[in-house]
Amino acid sequence: MFCIDWISRTRSFGGALVVGAALIAGGPVVFAQSAPQRGVPDFTELVDQVGPAVVNIRTVERARTAPQVPGADDEMQEFFRRFFGQPGPNGPRQPGPRGGSPQEAPQPRGVGSGFILTADGFVLTNAHVVEGAEEVLVTLPDKREFKARVVGTPDKRTDVAVLKIDASGLPTVRIGDVNRLKVGEWVMAIGSPFGLENSVTAGIVSAKQRDTGDYLPFIQTDVAINPGNSGGPLINLRGEVVGINSQIYSRSGGFMGISFAIPIDEAIRVADQLRSPAGRVSRGRIGVSIDQVTKDVAESIGLGQPRGALVRSVESGSPADKAGVEAGDIILKLDGRAIERSSDLPRLVGNTKPGSQATLNVFRRGALRDLSVQIAEIEPEKPARRAAVPEEKPRASTAAPSLGLTVSELTDAQKTELKIKGGVRVESAAEAAARAGLREGDVIVAIGNTEVATVREFEAAVARLDRGKPVPVLLRRGEMATYLLIRPATR
Repeated sequence: MFCIDWISRTRSFGGALVVGAALIAGGPVVFAQSAPQRGVPDFTELVDQVGPAVVNIRTVERARTAPQVPGADDEMQEFFRRFFGQPGPNGPRQPGPRGGSPQEAPQPRGVGSGFILTADGFVLTNAHVVEGAEEVLVTLPDKREFKARVVGTPDKRTDVAVLKIDASGLPTVRIGDVNRLKVGEWVMAIGSPFGLENSVTAGIVSAKQRDTGDYLPFIQTDVAINPGNSGGPLINLRGEVVGINSQIYSRSGGFMGISFAIPIDEAIRVADQLRSPAGRVSRGRIGVSIDQVTKDVAESIGLGQPRGALVRSVESGSPADKAGVEAGDIILKLDGRAIERSSDLPRLVGNTKPGSQATLNVFRRGALRDLSVQIAEIEPEKPARRAAVPEEKPRASTAAPSLGLTVSELTDAQKTELKIKGGVRVESAAEAAARAGLREGDVIVAIGNTEVATVREFEAAVARLDRGKPVPVLLRRGEMATYLLIRPATR
């Protein structure tokens, strides 16, 4: 999502205007009193306080020499390198000595920002700033320059990296409390946009808890952030770092008033793991695929407000599978911590130490239950293999005209393939069922919060339905579970 633009942008803040109203007809001129004014904060003290701990980061990588774009500056070259994998548009390669193949040579790669965490030289920045770098150079505001080493393995999931320079007695930043940060609060950024060192921009917090990543609830601001600002600090009016400037949203590639910062508490948690002997980030996993819970579904199944994470599938043999989590469950809490949105679950699980026991509070077909799960460590996903299933003729079938459904018994092979104990297969879906999105091949495992394992149970559940209300249907489609609402047509 990191975007690059080459158009210079300016930003200004103006104070409130005082408007004078003149009453001229038959009397003296009278001016209306202006409301008390609030001026823009003075950031000069913050710059003096935090500025000495903000550094410029330049990286060098060993790249094949190639022709540069005539008249293009370093930032334009970085644009082509990042998005096209080469320093300029496609063109003839530059031959090496004696007409050989292109040479491997150190090439300037890009610029970024960072800030000093400890007086002995630990620096925090973005992972994408140092990604692929052969050499990292850190320049302090007093113009001292150091070669830096990357500590551990930069964490791409959170875009956090830690650097170490050989120095002592360095100025450091103070870490703030993100929980105290409020929407509308003034914040300031210091960095090196387009290589312009120690540039200061300011704005306000536009929103918190923005879900633009698996593990991060980003801070959204309108602070002007551009290429080179990446990795620099977001600072509150108390002079504390509350975030790391990381991304911008843009349709043109330039700053458009929407910037995102990594919350500093999340970044410090990652940095501590990178500085540990393991040198990498360890995250928890339970092995579920999830989706959001919609308002209509929440109301129809008795959950009330839309909250939690809807389990669409459970990985075979995973911690969730061993704990008894089923597709269609709605996970509401992890160790007592509420899951308001589905994106909260991977964040909470990811921050739980692998190997520890946790309690999942689950809503299943109208009832709450607690399940104990042992958190495993996240690992690269492995493609699932689907076993060949012999064709079997479906067994008994029945029709539910009021819902527009015809269903049949599942074969033993189908149950084995889907890893379920029972359900009914949709043979045809018309009218209300078709409008709801059901289709042939779907497997209904619950209707109206009643679990159905056979055609007979399906018929009994349908007979008890209130025909005037939408009917929640929990179904399996392949390996995924979801809820759909059938709205019977009124007669």
